[in-house]
Amino acid sequence: MWKSRFDSQGQALKARNLGVWKMLTVAVWMALLGSLQAQELQGHVSIILLGATGDLAKKYLWQGLFQLYLDEAGKGHNFSFHGAALTAPKQGQELMAKALESLSCPKDMALNHCAELKSQFVQLSQYHQLKATEDYQALSKDIEAQVQREGLREAGRIFYFSVPSFAYADIARNINSSCRPGPGAWLRVVLEKPFGHDHLSAQQLATELGSFFQEEEMFRVDHYLGKQAVAQILPFRDQNRQALDRIWNRHHVERVEIIMKETVDAAGRTGFYEKYGVIRDILQNHLTEVLSLVAMELPPNISNSEAVLQHKLQVFQALRGLQKGSAVLGQYQAYSEQVRRELQKPDSFHSLTPTFAGILVYIDNLRWEGVPFILVSGKALDERVGYVRILFKNQAYCAQNDKHWDTAQSQCLPQQIVFYIGHGDLGSPAVLVSRNLFRPFLPTKSWKEMEARPGLRLFGHPLSDYHAYSPVREQDAYSILLSRIFHCQKDSFITTENLLASWVFWTPLLDSLAHEIPRLYPGGAENGHLLDFVFSGDQLSFSQQQVEQLVPGPGATPMPRNFQVLRATYRESPLISAWPEELVSKLASDIEATAMQAVRRFGRFHLALSGGSSPIALFQQLARGHYGFPWAHTHLWLVDERCVPLSDPDSNFQGLQAHLLQHIRVPYYNIHPMPVHLHQRLCAEEDQGTQLYAGEISALVTNSSFDLVLLGMGIDGHTASLFPQSPTGLDGEQLVVLTKSPSRPYQRMSLSLPLINRARKVAVLVMGKMKREITMLVSRVGHQPKKWPISGVLPSSGQLVWYMDYEAFLG
Repeated sequence: MWKSRFDSQGQALKARNLGVWKMLTVAVWMALLGSLQAQELQGHVSIILLGATGDLAKKYLWQGLFQLYLDEAGKGHNFSFHGAALTAPKQGQELMAKALESLSCPKDMALNHCAELKSQFVQLSQYHQLKATEDYQALSKDIEAQVQREGLREAGRIFYFSVPSFAYADIARNINSSCRPGPGAWLRVVLEKPFGHDHLSAQQLATELGSFFQEEEMFRVDHYLGKQAVAQILPFRDQNRQALDRIWNRHHVERVEIIMKETVDAAGRTGFYEKYGVIRDILQNHLTEVLSLVAMELPPNISNSEAVLQHKLQVFQALRGLQKGSAVLGQYQAYSEQVRRELQKPDSFHSLTPTFAGILVYIDNLRWEGVPFILVSGKALDERVGYVRILFKNQAYCAQNDKHWDTAQSQCLPQQIVFYIGHGDLGSPAVLVSRNLFRPFLPTKSWKEMEARPGLRLFGHPLSDYHAYSPVREQDAYSILLSRIFHCQKDSFITTENLLASWVFWTPLLDSLAHEIPRLYPGGAENGHLLDFVFSGDQLSFSQQQVEQLVPGPGATPMPRNFQVLRATYRESPLISAWPEELVSKLASDIEATAMQAVRRFGRFHLALSGGSSPIALFQQLARGHYGFPWAHTHLWLVDERCVPLSDPDSNFQGLQAHLLQHIRVPYYNIHPMPVHLHQRLCAEEDQGTQLYAGEISALVTNSSFDLVLLGMGIDGHTASLFPQSPTGLDGEQLVVLTKSPSRPYQRMSLSLPLINRARKVAVLVMGKMKREITMLVSRVGHQPKKWPISGVLPSSGQLVWYMDYEAFLG
């Protein structure tokens, strides 16, 4: 028994000793780990600000670096700050010291503590003149000596390029060869836009930089990504997934507006603006980046930078290509004079650089198909404001009068989410969610509910209609981005791949707009409705017509590109003339407007189309740019047809099929080809194809009056397949006739002139320099259809409009 008791006591003692040993072991490991962590925290970070005496540095970057110091210095990090420029050392040091005098602390910091921290920061900051390779070598040695002197380990170096992009290559070469940190330390280089002028220049710059730096070392800054409301878009979507998953898509979103308006003009910056303009300055980068945050698919973990960047890239790849009609451009009236004065241009100089742009963007994927994204930016506008507005569709009807609507519940109030970037009536960043949508979650540490502001209205509604949140502490965009650079959060920056994808999207539009004349506007409140625009399909146009002018102004030599759409008369009927692309776009829009009106009035739209080469561009325009066209209620007829099988490449129907029908959804029974091929014979009179087509028209088209007939005009004055010196189809009772052409294929089927003249509206499309002589001739002749059949087109119950391009009209 004693032995048993002794054994059990010995075992207990051993167990107790073993436990003590384990505890000591854990304590030793914890101490070692703490020591290692302490060593890790003692890493030294050098931040080199290139362009330290420039405007951006003085306004934002030194303050941002000071804020980074305030946030991180107390966490064991060791810093040195190096201002650098081409300026000589003494002058540079004075300029830098002046910039550092304006540093400010958070409002809740005691003044004496603020003064102490500013003094520390200034002591840690020194100026360097960096011009030659030797200067970069000397800087590197200075940093290494400081690190050794203080007994620290170098963690890494940040080089901030606050310099023009043309200087990037030389600086990059010098950093790579002479100023990289040693093994085990990281390098981060921060680049400011512009990142190229178009896709080619951006590619060249990226290739050049890529020869000196790894992709993970480069941080391309878009300061909009640091603005608090923009930086909140992804977290907001992530934290409110349950409420948003069902509505963040094409079935519920009516449109998305991404807006950045300024009241200031380009005075003092016209050199930059002449090279870049408003699209390159704002839309290609800032607004496109915001669009990607709104439109991208959310990865499971938004903290995964690589996943976020890949999902943003997928948005760029799904963007539908922009056409010239996707944009409206403006320029404030004083701009050209400012350019002449600042850049010493002659008095005859008139700039084509846009200072205002509205762009209509579509994303061709399952989530966003058909949802318009409207991007707008401009200078000399009526207000300074930036916001992202997601407006939801509303199919609710409330039986009570709107005076009785409950702002927290009524489904009839507009439903929207707004990321308010800043300025405007609110004056500060905010997130707004309509009360009748849902109550959002935002982190209370960084966002707070806004106090009531009676009388304040936003987007037509009082602030009380929204769940409204503002930042607990407002932060500058550069302060936020510098912190993310320090912590290597790459998703807040632009990768080479995403940059080039953006330029692939924007460059074709920029090329097509290079010679467009922007609409002039006076600036400020005087703009009135001049810059309002509407959209149909993927076409934008200004709501208010401006007085057309043939030349941009007095003293300028007119060039072909200076001509805008010209409205006049031709043979006593309205004439619309423009360059081919604008002309086709105008005709397509007019056809759509006629179709919408006919469907509203009669429930259907009967459209008769000519064949040949001229309408092909029109068919393509209707197919790709008019998604609101009422095709389901449209009947398509042919004006004329060649007597060939419908599958023959010469068939007018085959052209219609290839360029329009296969791209749209028209009910099968609404398509009416001419019956030229019956009983394996072509246009045999005994097959009575003309009577069959006439009977079909009489049965389906009220009074045999088409809503719109589209005609062309041949160089001999023929229209449809009604040819000179041939009486067939020019008069009489027949609705459809067989005719003979002077060129192959000789046999044709055509609507008769009397049937054409029954139409409610006739449009004649004439394009090409070859038509110049016949347009001159026909402009002078009277009613002589036997000589010139086109002269017999005089619709009795409707109207006739001529659409001519400049080459046909002016030669």
